[in-house]
Amino acid sequence: MSKFRKKAAEPLAIYDDITVGLKEIYKKSLLPLEKEYKYHEIQSPMMEDPDFDGKPLVMLIGQYSTGKTTFIRYLLERDFPGMRIGPEPTTDNFHIIDFAEEEGKIPGNVLSVDSKKPFRHLQQFGGTFLSRFEASQTDAEVLKSVTLLDTPGILAGEKQLVNRGYDFAGVLKWFAERADRIILLFDAHKLDISDEFKSAIQAIRKNEDKIRIVLNKADMMTHQQLMRVYGALMWSLARILQNPEVSRIYVGSFWNQPLLYEGNRELFEMEQDDLFDDLQALPRFAMVRRLNDLIKRAKAARIHSLIVSHLKSQLPMIGKDAKKKDLIKNLDVVFGTIQNQYGVPAADFPDLEIMREKLRKQDFTKFPNYDKALIAKVDKMLSDDIPRIMNLLPGEEQEKNRMGLGTIKGGVFEKVAMPYGKGIDAGIGENIWIVTRDKSKYDDIFNNLEQQNGKITGRIARDELVKSKLSNNVLGKIWRLADHDQDGLLDNEEFALAMHLIKVKCEGSQLPEELPAHLIPPTQRFFKFMKIKLERCSPFSLVTEEELIRSK
Repeated sequence: MSKFRKKAAEPLAIYDDITVGLKEIYKKSLLPLEKEYKYHEIQSPMMEDPDFDGKPLVMLIGQYSTGKTTFIRYLLERDFPGMRIGPEPTTDNFHIIDFAEEEGKIPGNVLSVDSKKPFRHLQQFGGTFLSRFEASQTDAEVLKSVTLLDTPGILAGEKQLVNRGYDFAGVLKWFAERADRIILLFDAHKLDISDEFKSAIQAIRKNEDKIRIVLNKADMMTHQQLMRVYGALMWSLARILQNPEVSRIYVGSFWNQPLLYEGNRELFEMEQDDLFDDLQALPRFAMVRRLNDLIKRAKAARIHSLIVSHLKSQLPMIGKDAKKKDLIKNLDVVFGTIQNQYGVPAADFPDLEIMREKLRKQDFTKFPNYDKALIAKVDKMLSDDIPRIMNLLPGEEQEKNRMGLGTIKGGVFEKVAMPYGKGIDAGIGENIWIVTRDKSKYDDIFNNLEQQNGKITGRIARDELVKSKLSNNVLGKIWRLADHDQDGLLDNEEFALAMHLIKVKCEGSQLPEELPAHLIPPTQRFFKFMKIKLERCSPFSLVTEEELIRSK
């Protein structure tokens, strides 16, 4: 028997919970590499449990008086402690707005030592920053599912770089890495981008997948003015973001005041719906975002280890300080060498100037050598552990939806539609079935058709429906929607519904995939309500429109 035995492969861990799995693979596979190569000192602080457990974070950035605080109030549909709104720079601190049963405020120094909150590493930015950091707590329904962050207003104008007493861009970058959405707010009347605002955007640029751009206060402009401002903003952002793709800009006026120019009302409503639908889905995709961020962090830490170990390997026995200066000066050459040796994409390397500045403060002699085992652990994490955790995502999403935790609720997200609509939406919110308006006319046609027990067959219905001159494909869809009880026949209500859908289609509107709740025939609507209540074993429970649509 051989003296040497091959070490048995470590068995793959089994995870039942995504959050627990992410914590474990980070601590076992990635954290040792980060500690060994001083990743926390040079690049990003260590991740702790609250970074994996917290609610989605929505971060608002903008120049002063662009409506950041007003936007938050519009989301919550209520005031919150510490809220100040005005044309002058009113928000001069980083302001967390979170949920609590009782209203109150928490100073930044207290937040930074609370182990249950993900703000402990903000101590690195010093006491001046912590004095400008606070949290407000209120019992707004929206905040049960999401946390909001209001940032200091940035001064407008050229060459306006303010000495705030702390690393403003660094704090923005720290929050941006942990945010789920970053909303950049612009005032339609003040499109000049100051030097500080430009540096702020550049600090968060690597999180471009999280950024949403909002052109606020757009109701104060005519069609022509708005078109010009929209184009100017796109041109300015293209230069700063350096993105070949055109950025999506949401246009609107996010406050509860009458619109100055009503000509763009329909546009503003559609833009607002798109933006809020994106925000409302954040709880459902929060785990995907954390998984994505951990993958990005693992790749960044791996590249960092290659840089650090390479710098250590280049130090001579004598003249270390001179060699250190030379390596920092020619850091671009170092990056090129590592890129060629390990096949690392150029875009994955850290910012050259920022890395130079951080390396000047480091002692290269204390850097570790290349450790193949540590890097292999990270590679295994990316190739084996992460894919297995990804397999749990569909189940977690279904569980969230089942428990009603998949979307943000309350505030502006509780959409209340007025009893008005066009096309297929006509009749939403009305007590009277919209088809009733023309039902007497449809009944005259129905009563003259051959019937069987008060219903008509598909053959009889087809002869009447084809008179609309719509294609067979469209008429087939109308038949499927109108035959709501799926018995292959149409009663007088279902026939009237079919004629109404033909009218909607001929007027240029699209037909839905499923029949909306407000179009369900009244008699069938009653039976559906009773069916759902019986399935719940509770005849006194409320039935939502969504349940009414889903129930067959």
